[in-house]
Amino acid sequence: MPYLSSLFAVALISVGFLGLAVIWLELRHRLRPASPLQLSAADWSVTMGSNETLVEGLVRIHNPHARMEVMVPELVIKPTLLGRANLAGLQLFTEVLAEHPDEQARPDGYWAAYIVKGKKTTQARLRLHIKASAGANLAALLDTLWLEILWINYGPFGRLQRRDGVLIPLRKPEPLDPATAPWRLGEACSVLPVPTHLLGVLDDPAAVLRRYAGGVLRPGDILTIGETPLAVMQGRYNHPAMVNPSGLARLLCRAFHPTSSLATACGLQTLIDDVGPAQVLVAWLAGLGMKVLGSKGWFYRLAGDQARLIDDITGTTPPYDQTIVLGPSQPEQTCDELASALGVPVAVVDVNDLGRVKVLASSDGCDEALLMRALRPNPAGNANERTPLVVVRPA
Repeated sequence: MPYLSSLFAVALISVGFLGLAVIWLELRHRLRPASPLQLSAADWSVTMGSNETLVEGLVRIHNPHARMEVMVPELVIKPTLLGRANLAGLQLFTEVLAEHPDEQARPDGYWAAYIVKGKKTTQARLRLHIKASAGANLAALLDTLWLEILWINYGPFGRLQRRDGVLIPLRKPEPLDPATAPWRLGEACSVLPVPTHLLGVLDDPAAVLRRYAGGVLRPGDILTIGETPLAVMQGRYNHPAMVNPSGLARLLCRAFHPTSSLATACGLQTLIDDVGPAQVLVAWLAGLGMKVLGSKGWFYRLAGDQARLIDDITGTTPPYDQTIVLGPSQPEQTCDELASALGVPVAVVDVNDLGRVKVLASSDGCDEALLMRALRPNPAGNANERTPLVVVRPA
């Protein structure tokens, strides 16, 4: 009995220390230095010419904090052109024009350090001129512009280097012709992968689905969208340079399989930033204990859906292969909204080439058993097919 009492006391002390450690980690995570500034892109336009293309748009910087003032001493852009041919002969010129509400922009284009006061917003107009040599056809060469915005936040939290990426489509494919759409026969159904342009934060999901799939839909169809394309439209991606791995992330990531998106410090830290260190640590310890007892998968059950959905770098289509992409936010609500807008059931799915099909969320009227049969061959593909939408039609 004294031995059992001692063992019980040790267990209680261990649980107590673990509880204190979890509380400390959670408080440290919530109180870490952070800038309140929020950057968004809007009003982008593309004027395509035979030898010159002008891309122009705004980035807005908003400070939601009531009292904190944050300085932006630097803001530069790093454009990358994506195409389907050699782009070596193209020239690219950029302009960053400050449009502050209370200061005039410098005529020389210099970005002067600016203070974004509490509850205030400022903006910058970005222009990119793309030029080709005489005789070149820009429309045939260009496909997408990936624009990275590198900017500094300076304030009570210190000096933070931030890096945001915006994808701007330079050309878009024509929607499918209902008369010639390439339907595929499936198991008691027909399946139609729907091509789109490369999607990003400038795209509205309902508008994308309506433009590319609206013409081929009819009553009884189910429209699916991949979880990653939906996530990038929601802006749920981050460059690893924006992730500051904690000691916890560096330690725990070593226990995951090398092919897992949580096997890197930045990948696991992305999950920690989303759900908190306490949930990740408890899930990791419980998962390890259950694995010793012969039951696997408990970490992913306890850490939440995002633990399975996060894609580390190289896990998605360029240019998002340079970023860490989370799963979509509020997929159930999104399905209901999209179904209401299009008039057919909508599902958000995660499918791979190994025949694994997971329906993350669906609206009323979705036959998930039908989706499992139809999507098991992965008609959308996992490479650069650019068919994030799939229409499933019951036979």
